[in-house]
Amino acid sequence: MSQVGRKIIANKVKYLREQKNMKREELSLALNCDNSYISKLEKCRVNIPIDRLEDIANFFGIEIKEFFLS
Repeated sequence: MSQVGRKIIANKVKYLREQKNMKREELSLALNCDNSYISKLEKCRVNIPIDRLEDIANFFGIEIKEFFLS
């Protein structure tokens, strides 16, 4: 995934998390992943598999395509 794609996803994940007033730790627990993964994701330091993106979208009640819409 390109840096631009990672940045778009990172910004959306952080935005959605903050809209729910969640800490990274809370999101990582809800998604059953390591807290450092969420941190790296929001800082564009990891590529996100489509399955994980789908998990995040489902958690927030959105479709995957919404990560790429303004």
